[in-house]
Amino acid sequence: MAFDYKKEYKEFYMPKNKPGMIAVPAMNYIAVRGKGDPNIEGGEYKESIGLLYAVAFTIKMSRKGSHQIEGYFDYVVPPLEGFWWQEGVCGIDYAHKEKFQFISVIRLPDFVTKAEFDWAVQEAEAKKHEDFSKVEFWTYDEGLCVQCMHIGPYDNEPETVNRMHDFMTEQGYQLDINDKRLHHEIYLSDARRTAPDKLKTVIRHPVRKI
Repeated sequence: MAFDYKKEYKEFYMPKNKPGMIAVPAMNYIAVRGKGDPNIEGGEYKESIGLLYAVAFTIKMSRKGSHQIEGYFDYVVPPLEGFWWQEGVCGIDYAHKEKFQFISVIRLPDFVTKAEFDWAVQEAEAKKHEDFSKVEFWTYDEGLCVQCMHIGPYDNEPETVNRMHDFMTEQGYQLDINDKRLHHEIYLSDARRTAPDKLKTVIRHPVRKI
């Protein structure tokens, strides 16, 4: 059976729909940076998703080709994630999506080295005949955070974020969003096939002790 990160690491991918603390270790990702409203067709965000999945599935399907990755094991491609910010804003202003800046990511299995990642990018570029120069190997050490499962439309996220911030204050912590620690979302639902009121999104905010 294929290794499924969501099932094996439920603490990171399947939190309860009430806020809780989590210490997140460093992880490696396929990453693409961009900016703009994520809902715009043909925008940088939707372009980033295509690039990410092309590389992710090149790595996953490598076992069927001539390039064999040392330490490879069969796995389910982890969910799409996003780190979001806006210049001059501590948190997220959902009313001004055109000002979003983002890093779209998909987690890499630990067996994927930088060299294997570079091979996968070159392979995807050759097959797709597209420019993959925006794709990068990115390591992020997230540290201590408050997280919560948000169920419902993305535009309703502020309700969940407010509960998270009330919880962190009660626990003696404060928000620690800055240019290195970012608003983080993990998308467990396919928005193209899921009713808005049933979308599941993990929201994670960095914190520090007051």
